[in-house]
Amino acid sequence: MTTIDTATITVELPDAFDPRWSRLPGIQVEGLRLTIDPAEYFFRFEANTWLVADWKLVKSQLLNVDETTESAVEQLALDFIKKHGESTSDAARVLTTAYAVYSYLFREEHLVGLGLPQITADHLRMLREAATLMALNKVELDGHISNVGPCWFFPAATSVVFDLDDEMGGMLDEVYHGGWFNEPRRIESIKAHAALGGRLVHGCQSVPDQTGGVVAPYGAAMANFRDELTQFKAGWIEQVYAHRVIASE
Repeated sequence: MTTIDTATITVELPDAFDPRWSRLPGIQVEGLRLTIDPAEYFFRFEANTWLVADWKLVKSQLLNVDETTESAVEQLALDFIKKHGESTSDAARVLTTAYAVYSYLFREEHLVGLGLPQITADHLRMLREAATLMALNKVELDGHISNVGPCWFFPAATSVVFDLDDEMGGMLDEVYHGGWFNEPRRIESIKAHAALGGRLVHGCQSVPDQTGGVVAPYGAAMANFRDELTQFKAGWIEQVYAHRVIASE
């Protein structure tokens, strides 16, 4: 693993995460407090700065703005990031912002419209937690993957933490990246992710194959991103699954 010298990340979030997140190396949950040791948690940690925008501004100035024939929703988000985006080395701020973003994107009102009766409010909570941690991953403009943690690989991480079988883990991933296939959710996602300085990208087909989930800056070289991820992902996924708890007979 490549890592930079950085301090332990500590954040207090509005809701307590599942204590089983502590099954993954370098992460501890104590009530509302989440603590991450980057040297243990990340497979690769080369960058300790992120681009964020104030979530309150996103809510008041972007979420309710409609695209037009002159300005697509992606352009609205890009313009907003250019105007309001700030570089921060405060990982706690990134996590707090991400939790607000994903509490919005994975809110319970979506359950009715998903068409997936097996997905419950508890599953949405799992998505909010995993996606929040995912926000610490990072892709550079040249497509280089600078930060990679277990939550890049949603089905693997959620199976370890929440004891999900492969089928349910894949179903949860379907809800996670369903914003690419459901246009109202896609528009919500593009706007909301402006708070995290980019757009959510992945390399999967419609069937989850764990080829990534990360908020990448607009303009990042996706071909380089894809090629680099392909080289390393199998080994990283194997390391995540190694922490699965096997139930005793």
